[in-house]
Amino acid sequence: MLSVMKMYKRIRELRKYKGMTQTEMAQVLHCSQRVYSDYERGKVDISTEMLIKLADFHGVSIDYILNRTDE
Repeated sequence: MLSVMKMYKRIRELRKYKGMTQTEMAQVLHCSQRVYSDYERGKVDISTEMLIKLADFHGVSIDYILNRTDE
């Protein structure tokens, strides 16, 4: 459970690193701000498709988002 919560923290940190709002990030991912907010808070499971979009957009691996690596 702890590593799952770290994943949600990581996607929030990636967004903030780019200086983006949740609304801007939601537009990139083609979802609502509420859905994206739920992703960051761990209230909704992130689909594989969305993980791929997040990784591609931020230029990181899915393993990085999943907190399986720090690289």
